[in-house]
Amino acid sequence: LASCQLHRIEPLAYLRDLLCLLPSWPRRRVLELAPAYWQETLKQEDAQQRLAVNVFRRVSLGQHLSEV
Repeated sequence: LASCQLHRIEPLAYLRDLLCLLPSWPRRRVLELAPAYWQETLKQEDAQQRLAVNVFRRVSLGQHLSEV
């Protein structure tokens, strides 16, 4: 969480998205999930797609399940 502050990342949003990405994220790319690389990772299409289809994230953001 201190790294989040250092990189100007909102800690709760980071943890929410990190926990959504971890189950399906390739092990060889795990360092991309560190706060130092987080902003670049979020720009990647595959990360955006994984987050968009994650039910937990959509519910926590108050989106209806039919919204994408």
